[in-house]
Amino acid sequence: MSELRASAAEATVRPSAPIAAWLAVLVTLLALVLGGFQLYTAGVQPMNLFVQRGFHLTLVLVIAFLVFPFGRRQRAWWGWLIDGVFIAGALYGGGYLLVNLDAIIARSGFFRSEDIVAGIIMTLVLLEASRRVIGLPITVIAAAFVAYAMAGSRGELPWLADVMPGILAHRGYSFDRIVATLYLGQEGIFGLPLGVAATVVFTFVLFGAFLETTGAGRFFIDLAYAAAGRARGGPAKAAVVASGFMGSISGSAIANVVTSGAFTIPLMKRLGYRPEEAGGVEAAASTGGQIMPPIMGAGAFLMAEYTGLPYAEIVRLSLLPALLYFATVFLFVDIIAVKRGMRGMKGSELPGFGQVLKDGWYYLVPLGVLIWFLLQGISPNRVGFVAIVTILVVSVARWAIRRFVLRVAPEDVPERPPLLAAGLLGVGRFVAALETGARNAIPVTIACAIAGVVVGMIGLTGLGLKFSGLMMAFSGGHLLLALVMLALASLVLGLGLPVTASYIVLAVLAAPALVGEFGIPLIIAHLVIFWYSQDSNVTPPVALAAFAAAGIANADPMKTGFQAWKFAKGLYLIPLFLVYNPEMVVGGPPAYVIWTVLTALVALFAFAAALEGHMFTRMLWFNRVLVGAGLVMIFYPAFAIEVLGMGVMLAVLGINLFRYRREARERGATVSAAGG
Repeated sequence: MSELRASAAEATVRPSAPIAAWLAVLVTLLALVLGGFQLYTAGVQPMNLFVQRGFHLTLVLVIAFLVFPFGRRQRAWWGWLIDGVFIAGALYGGGYLLVNLDAIIARSGFFRSEDIVAGIIMTLVLLEASRRVIGLPITVIAAAFVAYAMAGSRGELPWLADVMPGILAHRGYSFDRIVATLYLGQEGIFGLPLGVAATVVFTFVLFGAFLETTGAGRFFIDLAYAAAGRARGGPAKAAVVASGFMGSISGSAIANVVTSGAFTIPLMKRLGYRPEEAGGVEAAASTGGQIMPPIMGAGAFLMAEYTGLPYAEIVRLSLLPALLYFATVFLFVDIIAVKRGMRGMKGSELPGFGQVLKDGWYYLVPLGVLIWFLLQGISPNRVGFVAIVTILVVSVARWAIRRFVLRVAPEDVPERPPLLAAGLLGVGRFVAALETGARNAIPVTIACAIAGVVVGMIGLTGLGLKFSGLMMAFSGGHLLLALVMLALASLVLGLGLPVTASYIVLAVLAAPALVGEFGIPLIIAHLVIFWYSQDSNVTPPVALAAFAAAGIANADPMKTGFQAWKFAKGLYLIPLFLVYNPEMVVGGPPAYVIWTVLTALVALFAFAAALEGHMFTRMLWFNRVLVGAGLVMIFYPAFAIEVLGMGVMLAVLGINLFRYRREARERGATVSAAGG
C-alpha cells in the first residue's frame, strides 16, 4: 500500500508510519466504505446534512488514527491503547449524533448532559486528529479560540478578559454553550466548511484520484513538454504549463509539486537553472494550480457557498486572473532563460504533440464532460459523480477497443489470461483510486472541521464585527492599507493554518469589512482573500510548496522559498488589480475591460522585468525605479494618473528594446570588423 501522498488539504502532512498488512487491509476497507458512501450520496441519494457530514467525519477520523499512530514509530501496546481510545471516541461522538439526530432536533436547543459529553469527546478527538495529521499550530489556534470564547464576566475564564484589549472584550460563554455550538450547531464542527469537504471536495478529490490512477498526470506532463519544451528555458516553461494542467486534477500545490516536479525540476537543473530557482519555479507554478479552474482545490466550492454564486460562475470569473498569474510566472522563466542564454530541449528529447494527443486524448473527455455539465448549472457534487462515471466508461471503452478491435496485447498482465487479468487489473485500479481519494481527503476534511471550530467561536463571540472595526481603525479608512493588513493577516494565519482553513477564517473575519466598509464587490473580496490565502505555499518562513520542491531539487529550503516568493508575485499584484479594476472580472464597457486587461499585462510584465533587472537587455537602476513609480500610478484612483503610469512603463520597456537593438547592431558590427 502506498504512503500517504500530499493531498488536497494544501498542508504539510506528517507522513504516515508503515503499517502491518492486516491494518493496511482494514484501512483499504474503510476507504472503500467511505468512497462508496460518497459516490452514493453524490449520484444516487443525497443525505441530510448532519448525516452526510457526521458519517464522513467519523470515518475520516477513524482512518486518520489508524494511519497516523500516536508517536512516529511503530505502535507499542500502549500506543494501541491510546489510539483505541481515540478511535472509540470518534465512533461514539459521530454515532451519538447520527443515532440521536431526530431527538436533538426535536429538543430545539434544550440540550441534555449526554449531548454535552458527546460534544466534548468529539471536540477532543478532532483536536488530537488535527495535531497528528496537520500539525500542532492549527490545534493551538483552535484551542485558543475556544479559550477566547470563555473569556468574559459570564464565561468560564473571566480572568482572561483582563489581559485582552478592550475592543476584543465580550461577555463570555459557559462551557455547555460553547460545546453545544461546536457539536450541535450549524456553525461549528459540522458547519459549512465540513459540509463542502464532505460533498463536492471529496467527490472532486476522488475524481482526481481516478484520473491519476488511469495515467492522466503523465499525459498532461507530456503534453506540456510537447507544447513548450523546445522554447528557451523549455523545461521551466513546461513546468508552468504542466502545473496548470495538473491543477485541473488535484487542485493542490503540494500534490502538483510532487507529481510534476519529479520530472520538471531535474530537467530545469540540467538546462542551467540553479537548484533553488528550479524548485522556486515549480512551487510558484504549482501554487497556480490552486487558483486555476475548474477545480481550484476546496476554495471554489467554499466561495460558491459564501457568495451564493453558482460554481460555474466562480470558475468563469476566476479564469482570467489565473491566466494572468501563469503569464507572470512564464515571463519570469523566460527572462532568466534569456539572461543565461539558455536553449530549449532538442526535438529528439521531447514527445511529439500529435503523438501525445493520439495516445491520450481520451483523458480530456472526463474534463470536457465536467466543464460542460458545470456550465449547465448542475450541482457540482452531481457533476463530480458524472465525471467519475465518465472516467470509468472511457477506461473500459479504451480497453475494449484495444483488446477486440486493435488486437493490442493486454498491458501489465503478460502471464495471465487476458480477460481475467484485465478484470483483476481494472478492479485493482478502481480500489486503488478509492483508497487514494479517501486518504487524500483526510487532511482537507480535518482542516475544514477544525476551521469550523474557529468559525463557530468567531460567530458566537462576534469577533467578525470586531475585526471589521479593527481594520477600519488601523487602516484609517484607506483601502490600500486595509489590503496590506489583510495580506499580513493571511501570512500570519498561514503560519498555523492550511490554505483552505486560512481562507475560511479570513472570509468570515475580513470579507464583511471589505464589502460593507470599503464597497468592494462580494466576489472580488472573496477572490482577494482566496488568493492571499495561497501565500503560505511560497512565502517564507512557511513556504510549504517551496519546501517540498526544495527536497526534490536538493536545494536550501529557505532560498527556494524566496525564489518561489519572487516568481509568485502575481499572488499579491493581481488581487490589487481586481480591487481597483473590478470590471476586469465582473464586466463593464468592452473598451474599458480591454484597457484594464492590457494595463494588467503591461504592469505585470514590467514589474517582473524590474525585479529581474532584465527585459530584452539589462535594465538600468533608474529604469527599474521608474517602473516602480509607474506601477504605483496605475493603482491611483484617477484615470489620467493610470494612463500616465501606463505610459511610463511602456516608455521604459521601449527604451530597453531600443538599447537591445543598438547593442545587437554593435555586436554585429564588431563581428563583421573582426571577420574583415
